Amino acid sequence: MIEIENVRKSFGTLEVLKGINLSIEKGEVLCLIGGSGSGKSTLLQCINGLQSIQGGNIIVDGTNVHARDTNLNTLRQKLGIVFQQYNAFPHLTALENVALAPRVVKKQSRRDALDLAREHLDYVGLGSKADMKPSGLSGGQQQRLAIARALAMKPAYMLFDEVTSALDPELVGEVLDTLRKLKESGMTMIVVTHDVAFARESGDRVAFFDQGVICELGPARQVINDPKEERTRQFLQRVLH
Repeated sequence: MIEIENVRKSFGTLEVLKGINLSIEKGEVLCLIGGSGSGKSTLLQCINGLQSIQGGNIIVDGTNVHARDTNLNTLRQKLGIVFQQYNAFPHLTALENVALAPRVVKKQSRRDALDLAREHLDYVGLGSKADMKPSGLSGGQQQRLAIARALAMKPAYMLFDEVTSALDPELVGEVLDTLRKLKESGMTMIVVTHDVAFARESGDRVAFFDQGVICELGPARQVINDPKEERTRQFLQRVLH
């Protein structure tokens, strides 16, 4: 499980996380919603060790992410992360993009890495696009390629940072379908999303972030359909209408 204990994060004098406490159980899908700048994406980067923290602890399967003796490269093999930007290598095919990390990081043979890459491209519905360069793929396909690339490392947890925000509306569904498929497989996920309908239907719990704090946390349908906090209600009224 992932345990987040009183985590604080600042950029200069701006405190963006003000004592966050969360526990994410194995197999759970936690969706983080809230306005831009509320701290959601920063929290994901702190969980993955991409950002330092100024206070508190983040524990992943008993390992303190920010302890001095923690090997972040080893830890990140457990923590797949997918961003808004696809970040594929433009000179490599889809297959080569997915196979790269297993070959370089896990020292798999070329044949094993390519077999693994084909398996994960099939999983996200891109089996027929294996020999294409990223420039030949649509935005939704490039985002699914990014998911396949993260899954190829066989992580225990997946972190998604607004993975549909940069997509045209008609391409959003194919990426969300991949996330739903992952949920059905039992993958533990933390999903930062502006898609409130997805959070309600596919999230187990929802955390509403506001100005660096968790304003409301609870079962997904309860938080979105019947929020207890006035600030949550105001936010949802704005994004749902």
